[in-house]
Amino acid sequence: MAYRAQQINPWFGVGAAALVAALILGTLGVVAFHAPNAARLGPSDWVAVRFTVSQALLSALLSVVFAIPVARALSRRRFKGRGTLITLLGAPFLLPVIVAVMGLLAVFGRSGWVSHGLEFLGLPPVPIYGFHGVVIAHVFFNLPLATRIILQGWSGIPAERFRLAAQLGFSARDVMRHMEWPMLKRAAPGAFAIIFAICLSSFAVALTLGGGPRATTVELAIYQAFRFDFDLGKAALLAAIQLVLAGSAAMLALWVSQGQGGFGKGLDRELERWNEGSRGMDFIAIAAAVLFLLVPMFAVGSRGLTALPSLPSVVWLSAWSSIQVALLSAGLAFFLSLSIALAVTRFAWIESVGLLAIAASPLVIGTGLFIVIFPVASPQNWAFVVTACVNAMMALPFSLRVLIPAVQDVCDDYGRLALSLGVSRWGMLRLVILPRIRAPLGFAIGLAAALSMGDLGVVALFAGTGEATLPLQIYRLMGAYRMDAAAGAALLLAMLSFGVFWICDTWGRRGA
Repeated sequence: MAYRAQQINPWFGVGAAALVAALILGTLGVVAFHAPNAARLGPSDWVAVRFTVSQALLSALLSVVFAIPVARALSRRRFKGRGTLITLLGAPFLLPVIVAVMGLLAVFGRSGWVSHGLEFLGLPPVPIYGFHGVVIAHVFFNLPLATRIILQGWSGIPAERFRLAAQLGFSARDVMRHMEWPMLKRAAPGAFAIIFAICLSSFAVALTLGGGPRATTVELAIYQAFRFDFDLGKAALLAAIQLVLAGSAAMLALWVSQGQGGFGKGLDRELERWNEGSRGMDFIAIAAAVLFLLVPMFAVGSRGLTALPSLPSVVWLSAWSSIQVALLSAGLAFFLSLSIALAVTRFAWIESVGLLAIAASPLVIGTGLFIVIFPVASPQNWAFVVTACVNAMMALPFSLRVLIPAVQDVCDDYGRLALSLGVSRWGMLRLVILPRIRAPLGFAIGLAAALSMGDLGVVALFAGTGEATLPLQIYRLMGAYRMDAAAGAALLLAMLSFGVFWICDTWGRRGA
């Protein structure tokens, strides 16, 4: 670690981590300090807490349970287009929430394709609004994330272990018991905790599919406390409860995963499976996942394509605002994530500060910033800037998970050599680290820009009537029952989100 300390300046990362902690905890303190009275939660607030925990538990559980057969099928089947399929399965994670909601309504809504099929069979339609709709939407978003995490666990089992299992005459059940189940005990709790924390802070899904006071998440209750009651104390207390719940989930996952040993290193041979199990079950698992994840996106595209040429001018203005917010957010996420990733090579604990953002309330952070800004400027004039800052914070946990392993590998491989050659800190960063992390860096920047492009959060609380980002404009069109225009705007938003991610990711991989 000594060469890391000399070659990498950690203090920018320490400052970035301090800034992140100040934005998360400091804004929470600012909101609580400006509350006129002590906070008290009413019966409706506790209903929101119970609903949030129950839907997050069920959403995380279903996402992980359904991801296991899909990941298992993808790990033991080799077919043409497998890599492309794995990439496409990650598309819902980048899809803007409001666009995905429109796709789910087109498929599972009262006038959707599934409901028409059930009506033909004499069965009641799927209840898309309320608890069922929130869970369906969260599984739609998080099933690809759980699949990728568990698939990485399967890929981490060396090929030599499967060869040895075949030589010992292991059946498919024996392989599951002695190899796959121990891997799942390490990978599944982490996936469950991440998805649980994501679902705890759900806002746009509950705003559009909640369906009433009995289907309100904590984040939506915070929005209502700000927007309608201006009860800062209640909002701060709800945000603290959300932070504790998400942190407890992470600690529980860490405790469950402790003591689970790995499988050791292999020889990086191509994986061969002799106990492959049922091909039919694997095909059903993959086909069901593809239909569930890709059909809603196709529904949005098919309906929005005809409305795209006739979109009103306000939609294009909102699109330009979204692009500006996304670019600013990506720039801030680049600085914060790279600084913290470099500092982690010296101080490993700093990563936990960056990951704290996954449990924070974006609305509380935004409100705290507006309270600080209010004495010196009009908050509405800073709505897009504050939105970009909050979006960068929300993308930070995902960017760090991409960048930290890459930075650590470069420092381990080239740190001693750079030190022996007398390379300066700036030279180490410019000539050694940045060229070799260009691919994950481009991916992380594109991810931050795409997530910011589709975010419907702080801007819904503070944007004026004459200004809006594209997701907020779509929400307003849906509220005015202009569904064709909303579908066209949703298609435009999806194209912009995937486009900005593709540009950044391609830049990163080209010449890396």
